[in-house]
Amino acid sequence: MTPALLLRETASRFRTAGIPDPETDSALLLSFLTGRPPLVLRLDTESGLPRDLVNRFRDLADRRLAREPLQYLTGETYFLGRSFHVDSRVLIPRPETEELCRWVLECFPPAASPAVLDLCCGSGCIGLSLASERPSFRVTLSDLSPDALAVSSLNADRLQVSVSLHQGDLCVGFPPASFDCIVSNPPYIPSSECAVLQPEVLREPQLALDGGADGLSFYRRIALESLPLLVSGGHLFLEIGYGEAGDVSALLASAGFTGIEVRDDFAGIPRMIHARSTCTEELCSRS
Repeated sequence: MTPALLLRETASRFRTAGIPDPETDSALLLSFLTGRPPLVLRLDTESGLPRDLVNRFRDLADRRLAREPLQYLTGETYFLGRSFHVDSRVLIPRPETEELCRWVLECFPPAASPAVLDLCCGSGCIGLSLASERPSFRVTLSDLSPDALAVSSLNADRLQVSVSLHQGDLCVGFPPASFDCIVSNPPYIPSSECAVLQPEVLREPQLALDGGADGLSFYRRIALESLPLLVSGGHLFLEIGYGEAGDVSALLASAGFTGIEVRDDFAGIPRMIHARSTCTEELCSRS
């Protein structure tokens, strides 16, 4: 069995099953097993593949047909040009979130050394990317899930980045005025929509997806709980779901944030919010 023939057969099966990008997925799976570039494999009509490798490939293909995400099968995804380990314990990073990281970097001069909290960190892609881009950043990764923190720790080792890890429920456990910047991509999908998501997304952890009845549950808490953790004039960056910009902006304004700004992602969808703290003595006294 040559690579080209195996990939044609597998892509046909994927296409029939409704798998998005069947040629790409099949080639990436075989590339993962062989270490050879996907395009080279698709053009290789001469090399024979070992039987055991073909069997391992077909096992992975069957799992993909069951709509297990490609990134979980290979254990890898790329974010801001860096390789991150991902598995079923964490959400798969999306390209839109890269824009949020770039916005954070814009707001600090190259020599700055802010204390940054990546809240609901999951795989750690946000905080670890910031720490990789700016080694002077003092980054803490926090998540409710110990499993997610285990993946974050693995990725920190993988990228050789030094960060702090914190297991806890959103802002609980941090002293007042601990951070110059908080950045978060919290769960924001309304509960009623979680059951009808793409099959691959349904394989991702529900804890990282479900934002409550209206998708805003985490934003309500973050708006109130994050302000005391920020130094005066500190920055809050949030990724938001489709159609949530107005509601989240209002929550932040009501909590006492100022300078609220919304940005679109590369698809023209309002996807990110930046706000500044005006931490009064009363607010900063809250734990």
